Amino acid sequence: MRVVFGVLGPVTAWDGAGGAIALKGPRHRAVLARLIVARRRVVPVTRLVEDLWADPPPDAVGAVRTFVSALRRALEPERPPRTTARLLVTEGPGYALRAEPDTVDAWRFERAVTAAATLPPEDVLARLEEALGWWRGPAYAEFADEAWARTERSRLAELRLRAVELRAEARLALGLAAEAVPDLDAHVAEHPWREDAWRLLALALYRTGRQGDALAVLRRARTLLVEQLGVDPGPGLRRLEADILDHAPHLDPAAAPDGAAGRVWAQAAAAYDSAVPSGARARLESTVSLLRNLAVTGGGGLEAARRHRVAAITAAQEMGDAQLTARVIGAYDVPAIWTRSDDPEQAAQIVAAAERTLGVLPPGAHEAARARLLATIALESRGTRSERGPQAARQAEEIARRLDDPALLVFALNGVFMQTFHRAGLAPRRDEIGAELVALSARHGLVTFEVLGHLIRLQARSALADFPAADGHAAAADLLSERHELPLVGVFAQWYRALRLAAAGRAPMAEVEAAYRDAAARLDGAGMPGLRCGALPLALLCLRLRHALPAPTDEHIDWGPYEPWARPLVLLAKGRRDEAAAALRQVPDPPRDLLFEALWCLAARAAVAVGDRETMERAHTELLPAAAELAGAGSGLLTLGPVSEHLDDLAAALRRPR
Repeated sequence: MRVVFGVLGPVTAWDGAGGAIALKGPRHRAVLARLIVARRRVVPVTRLVEDLWADPPPDAVGAVRTFVSALRRALEPERPPRTTARLLVTEGPGYALRAEPDTVDAWRFERAVTAAATLPPEDVLARLEEALGWWRGPAYAEFADEAWARTERSRLAELRLRAVELRAEARLALGLAAEAVPDLDAHVAEHPWREDAWRLLALALYRTGRQGDALAVLRRARTLLVEQLGVDPGPGLRRLEADILDHAPHLDPAAAPDGAAGRVWAQAAAAYDSAVPSGARARLESTVSLLRNLAVTGGGGLEAARRHRVAAITAAQEMGDAQLTARVIGAYDVPAIWTRSDDPEQAAQIVAAAERTLGVLPPGAHEAARARLLATIALESRGTRSERGPQAARQAEEIARRLDDPALLVFALNGVFMQTFHRAGLAPRRDEIGAELVALSARHGLVTFEVLGHLIRLQARSALADFPAADGHAAAADLLSERHELPLVGVFAQWYRALRLAAAGRAPMAEVEAAYRDAAARLDGAGMPGLRCGALPLALLCLRLRHALPAPTDEHIDWGPYEPWARPLVLLAKGRRDEAAAALRQVPDPPRDLLFEALWCLAARAAVAVGDRETMERAHTELLPAAAELAGAGSGLLTLGPVSEHLDDLAAALRRPR
């Protein structure tokens, strides 16, 4: 007969049919429990006596032997008299329970929890659901006060808590966050000192859309830890709170169908980590590949990729291997659409590193690596007036075409695009670049650059007032972004929709303002400070000017980098003409970027108002090549209407007598 033992609750035993076995009195169960705690090892009779009685009676040894005999009859009822016991055996000075590993619920439970670290989430969930169901109460329930049971009870209790948390992790991995919340809520209420439980509960709440509740849980945990234990939350809780506030992409819920993908990722990452030495050069190159993918996942990912990119370049340089450094720098071929750098200081560091690496590469060799370094220089020099940027772009394109390398060519063309802002009126040229990017990328499966091509064409066709074509490119970019999980594309699409409303001129101004505010909200946490800073105030200023309204006079508006061009108009709106004229004389030439024409139009408008003929003449000269375009619409964000209207106003003002 197969006997199964239960200690996850009151100590008991069941026969092969599942029926409870009568174990007689508490001392009998105590002997059985003590032998199970020993895990198949011999327990001397003298130790059993000490454990069973604080003050043993004179016949304690005989009593123990009586208990053992009764247990043997109960556990092996079919064993013939005077034959050797097979389960509860006599050995040397004592007794041992030779139970098989799968016949004691505590031993099975321990194996299930240990195995959870190596199983896929769906198997972990099924196994731990079953294992936690074996618990009928506290382990060795009726022996809570016994010293011999204390360590084992504590160990099993800790295992059970860990199993609850592992089950929650499996649910989160399978996209079942809502199912995890109730159990975790009860778990932290009963065991408030377990930081990992607080972390899992907060994460589960966040993934069910309850960000406020998640942050409240973390505050509750901090209060308990600080006020009652006098310790600060550990790094896991602190990091989670920061990630929730930043809407870090890695916190996003994992849908159940993606469990297999997550498992493959985890297993591959673990294998890579164990197989590739920590100092291997291959790790740096693999890191850059990860950063390249991370950069297109959303705001937190883009910021993290930008931050770690410089660290990877620095590490490559420290190894003293020019070819490795070239590969690390050039592998970050993340498509770029906005022409103002998110971090000019970092961009300058990357340009300097690329130039140094170019200088030490053997001449005439490694042409593809050289082209990637040149394309990087062109991209990172965007918005500056350096002549090196356009030169590097031309060289990168020439090498890529000569090598007939599609992936290299699209990267180089991105650099060429970034260097087509040295004068106004270049929307047709950018449209050509976008068209080649779309065609080339579609042929060779280069999805992110195909999206880039559509966004470039959206901007160019908007500048040329061809909104039906721009609509088509917006739709194509949206479709690709949904299919390939490229969330940042939606940011540009929403700004374009606001521009469309503004350019059409039919929607009420309040509706257009609301559209712009909604678009600006998408920039919060998007990881693009070069785009976000000042974009909304500038767009609303252009909208007001299009409706013949003065600039806003609120002193608290943050104009960001566009303050020099807005300030004269704000001063004019306040009736401070002389100050506006003085401010206009301090306005620099606009940066060479997507807002080049728009900023010149703002300067032109202020110049006409204050009678600054020198600025009017310069603005007319600068804007004349863009006479057929819409001012600012090439940004895909905003517009000041046809450049031709601003040119007409300038010409009329210049014809007036001095």
